[in-house]
Amino acid sequence: MNIAFTTQGPDLDSPMDPRLGRTRYLILLDDETGDIQTVDNTAIDDVSHGAGPRTVQKLVEMGAAVLLTGNGPGGNAAEVLEQTGIEIYVGAGEMTAKEALEAYKNGALKKHGGA
Repeated sequence: MNIAFTTQGPDLDSPMDPRLGRTRYLILLDDETGDIQTVDNTAIDDVSHGAGPRTVQKLVEMGAAVLLTGNGPGGNAAEVLEQTGIEIYVGAGEMTAKEALEAYKNGALKKHGGA
């Protein structure tokens, strides 16, 4: 299963980014193989509208099944995410990506919305 993270840096030791649409990086972990894919999302800073849906599109292209993030998606991103079937877990804003992964595995993150 592919688990995605919104982070402020390019690796699993990076702090989580509480935002989805304007997250600095997206990290995708294949929890079966341990393979990691990192996407620099900083170009989204120059986008005035639609940052959330564009970031969600990247998650879909990466093949994410689960998203771990801080605060959860805003309105437009939430609508798009609901259509993708990606499960969203929030509450990881004060963690590193590694800590968020452990919290997810231990059931300590809150499932967001109806996705």
